[in-house]
Amino acid sequence: MAKFSWRQGVMALAVVPLLTLAACSSGGGKTETSNAGGGGAVADTPRLKVAMITHAAAGDTFWDIVRKGAETAAQKDNVELLYSGDAEGGRQAQLVQQAIDQKVDGILVTLAKPEALKDVVKKAADAGIPVVSFNAGEDQSKVMGAITHFGQSDKLAGVTVGQRLAAEGIKHPICVIMEQGHVGLENRCAGVKEEVPGSEILNVNGADMTSVSSTVTAKLQSTPDADAIIGLGAPFTLTIVKSVKETGSKVKVASFDLNGELAKAIEDGSVEFTVDQQPYLQGYGAVDTIWLNKVGGFKVGGGQQVYTGPAVVDKSNAVDVSKFAQAGIR
Repeated sequence: MAKFSWRQGVMALAVVPLLTLAACSSGGGKTETSNAGGGGAVADTPRLKVAMITHAAAGDTFWDIVRKGAETAAQKDNVELLYSGDAEGGRQAQLVQQAIDQKVDGILVTLAKPEALKDVVKKAADAGIPVVSFNAGEDQSKVMGAITHFGQSDKLAGVTVGQRLAAEGIKHPICVIMEQGHVGLENRCAGVKEEVPGSEILNVNGADMTSVSSTVTAKLQSTPDADAIIGLGAPFTLTIVKSVKETGSKVKVASFDLNGELAKAIEDGSVEFTVDQQPYLQGYGAVDTIWLNKVGGFKVGGGQQVYTGPAVVDKSNAVDVSKFAQAGIR
């Protein structure tokens, strides 16, 4: 794959003033239309209708950042963005089918549950609707018919975390998976274990933060030789931090992903570091890829994955990153 900085590509494409958009939380199974207006110049290309369908669980602020990037690109590209999400694979597949029935100009979809989505994604591609996958499912993206994938390699991100922990002498980290069956989360923990063989997986119910807290607390109390614990998403890591403090555990806390509160936790030392997959770029790049494909037949990345991470955030750069995180862009 040729070396290509998507950050440079985004800057090159953003030749018009951008409208600042407030991030919105997803509703399970509900489709929402974004028609940003006023403010910036808009591409003079024909109006496109693009569906973005995620596996977002209610209350997960990560998806607000993805959506913010997507809406910013949609405003610039004269795109009507139809946003929906559902954490259950079968219902997510139904949302993709609805987009096909609406004869949208493009579909952006996460592939956290590829088995549930493979038939309907192929159906979209066979119908001539360009599909861009993002965030999850990079290993399945091409074979399922997507023209490219935006995101990090979750396995590589896990390896990055594992290498960092191993360098600090960590021997028995606990990797906390908040959604069983999510291939990306499983790959993250597999990457950690590849570098730190003593890693242990703890499954929690990510839909219930009280349950997450109690499960983590019980595990820390019953595992005195644990020396680190890893959250796979910012809100979950912050809940883990509270459990660590309440139990008086001396384990180090590491994370995947980022939000403003987590950036502050890195600054104050409650969290050692995180690996940021830069979700704003995922949303922005996915929308832009459909637009580029429609106006010029372009294939961003030559049909291969476009990496948006992993980007390590620790005390050395947390202050600089924090200002963007507070604005909901990182």
